[in-house]
Amino acid sequence: MKGSANKEFVIVCKNPGSANKIATGSVQTKKHALKALQHSIERLGYALVPANRFEKTANIPAVAQHCHRRIDQKMDLATYFEAAFLGLVEGITEFLPVSSTGHILLVGHFLGFENEGKTFEVLIQLGAILAILSIYFGRLWKIAMDLPSSTKARRFVAAILLAFLPAAVLGAFLHDYIKTVLFESPALICSTLIIGGVLLAWIDRLELQPKYTDVMDYPLSLAFKIGLFQCLALVPGVSRSGSTIAGSLLMGTDKRSAAEFSFFLAMPTMTGAFVYDLYKNRDIISMDQAGVIAVGFVMAFIAGLFVVKSLLDFVSRHGFMPFAIWRIVVGILGFIGLAVWG
Repeated sequence: MKGSANKEFVIVCKNPGSANKIATGSVQTKKHALKALQHSIERLGYALVPANRFEKTANIPAVAQHCHRRIDQKMDLATYFEAAFLGLVEGITEFLPVSSTGHILLVGHFLGFENEGKTFEVLIQLGAILAILSIYFGRLWKIAMDLPSSTKARRFVAAILLAFLPAAVLGAFLHDYIKTVLFESPALICSTLIIGGVLLAWIDRLELQPKYTDVMDYPLSLAFKIGLFQCLALVPGVSRSGSTIAGSLLMGTDKRSAAEFSFFLAMPTMTGAFVYDLYKNRDIISMDQAGVIAVGFVMAFIAGLFVVKSLLDFVSRHGFMPFAIWRIVVGILGFIGLAVWG
């Protein structure tokens, strides 16, 4: 393998009081991949030390103490900075048709950000959920109060639930495959970003005649079909909002109401994903992880507030072409990054 190295390494405990050789093994990989491996091991509380250094060091606790300091410095500052940045990316992209999951997985890949079970990427969505709930609280409250007397309100709630159902069932069934296979495929994410961008640009240029301009008037059959489109977003890089907006436009909605229906559909969808992922990973979330997730959550909430407040007016004026270009550019840059750094 060109540019690769085959070396013997020793994994040492982070805790100086447990400074024992845990395991040895040879690693053949490119230098940048080796750094990513070392970073991942350090996040688990251990250190990857060259075997020749380990053997030459008589005072083994000193090796562990050195590793302990390096780990603490990285974890305390870099990890929380990365979490804040990823939370910002999540909040900015969650409600845009550009795939927030695709963005934070790609950014996390190039930062070397690792978390067990990929829980961070899902759980920080709570910040975006609360952002949209806070902005739409008045309207949601009015719909709730109108439920006993308004047929339109009851139909709207039923429409949201119908649209939510397909992705909820399929997402639960494919949860482990999505988290362990699709989430670990940056090349797939780049591909879906580019393909989705091309399709979004094509749809945006179509001269479609909208039949539905108010989300409260969407028929139940239309809502269910939009929910089927949302299932496409189980593949990272497709975009939940992008798939639902594209499907809505193709089935006769205008751009503004398509984006707004996507907002409403995000509430049960993202809440469901949050609760299910929290349940599935309840045994592996530590206090340290909870702190990192909290930082990402706060940043996602702040950024989400800004995006939700401004997106509908932006879409009404400019359509979705800017987001199509965004997707294509990010996908191409992602492929370039993978070719250069892996």
